[in-house]
Amino acid sequence: MNVKELLSVLPIKTLKGTIPEKVTDVAVDSRAVQDGGAFVCLKGYTVNGHQFVNSALMNGARLIIASDPVVVDLDRAAVVYVEDTAKAIQLLASKFYGYPSKRMTMIGVTGTNGKTSVSNIIHDLLRQAGERAAVSGTIGFKLNDTLYETENTTADVLTTQQMIAQAANEGCQTMTMEVSSHGLVEGRLAGTEFDIAIFTNLTHDHLDYHKTMENYSAAKGLLFAQLGQQLDQKKFAILNADDPWSSKMAEMTGFPILTYGIHEHAAFQATSIQMFPNRTEFRLQAPDGTYPVTMPLIGEFNVYNALAAIAALYAKGMATEQILPLLANVSTVKGRLEKVETTLPLTIFIDYAHSPDAIEKAIATIQPLKKEGNRLLFLIGTGGNRDRLKRPIMGEKAAAADYVVFTTDDPRDEPYESILSELSASMPHDQYACIGDREEAVRHTISMANEGDLIIFAGKGHEDYQIIGHTKYPHSDAEIALDEASKKFGGTSVNF
Repeated sequence: MNVKELLSVLPIKTLKGTIPEKVTDVAVDSRAVQDGGAFVCLKGYTVNGHQFVNSALMNGARLIIASDPVVVDLDRAAVVYVEDTAKAIQLLASKFYGYPSKRMTMIGVTGTNGKTSVSNIIHDLLRQAGERAAVSGTIGFKLNDTLYETENTTADVLTTQQMIAQAANEGCQTMTMEVSSHGLVEGRLAGTEFDIAIFTNLTHDHLDYHKTMENYSAAKGLLFAQLGQQLDQKKFAILNADDPWSSKMAEMTGFPILTYGIHEHAAFQATSIQMFPNRTEFRLQAPDGTYPVTMPLIGEFNVYNALAAIAALYAKGMATEQILPLLANVSTVKGRLEKVETTLPLTIFIDYAHSPDAIEKAIATIQPLKKEGNRLLFLIGTGGNRDRLKRPIMGEKAAAADYVVFTTDDPRDEPYESILSELSASMPHDQYACIGDREEAVRHTISMANEGDLIIFAGKGHEDYQIIGHTKYPHSDAEIALDEASKKFGGTSVNF
């Protein structure tokens, strides 16, 4: 890309050396610099990019963008000094990739719970309809049907623009993105123009970062504020009518609002809900009619997720009667109350629940499936060095199960004892165990199970690793559980 054109978006402080005519790439990791590329020195929590300028130069960087003094051979590369490199990369990333979000319909999904499910249901429906589409979030970046790994729910701003550009270049008509509160506050969505913004719910989570629910709400509201003020554009906000925080989201945008819900009146409202072990049925009141709905997703929370997805596709221009046959064939989202298909005399679910609200909903969904004389066993952990205020509330919600195993998700540097003592602090009964080592905890849960029992392994969901200290170790709740269960109950065939 032409360097003068690229730098036109920056309020340049000082220029040292002769800038090259073109750059081949923009990078924030010196190891990823390409020959002839630009390197932006970011200051992180633990790493300062200014310390890696030599590495970037060795890899071929011809342009360095910095905020602190750096030593550079100006015959090899030019230096552009700016006030704030974090702000600079926000401006540069979308400029370098040509503002790719303008080339597709962009759908953003935010909220405490349900982001992954709503995003992937939308993607599934679009793919069934024959549309080329992409989705990004906690599970990764899926381009049509190919899944790529990503680090965070909402990737850094450069990676975000790379993904959107890749999707646009491969002919995608729609991209759906999970949008985290951290990502919004930290500007990771800078340069991304959304057409449809969805709010799922707001419950206790991430208060170690946001401090108060009001701050948390304001962070989520940024997605709706960032729809912009050009009201001649066709954009929509889709809000959960049953969540009181939706009123705050509504205040943040002047674009039309579509609501969905169960209990309060909504544009897309589910009534006469019936739950079955392998499906959910309800009647849908929509702006264009009333319809019977059957979907292979279970639980009231999935009714909300489905309603949000239906509303999004309706806002995109599809009729409700076109959407519902696709919903009847939608796939279970990986790691979201996902049933492990097995011949074992147990029913095992893998779930990502790691907030009080998500725990409560997971248990409420599975409890009715118990047969007389059987129990629900629930394993729950939480991450180390993260929001500690929610831990006793999580334990209290988990107590609705017949037997609870408290463990860790990613303990990081925090001792097992402090995590477990806070999780179990509000337990109203003594039918529980505290086991810090997650593998041992999973095996203990199976050892306590009887034929016919139901088990939910919560907290890790789709994740196949554990972070202990600063290292990722392979870990699969399902694989460990099935190994232990096959020893206890005999051989098993598995589909997971």
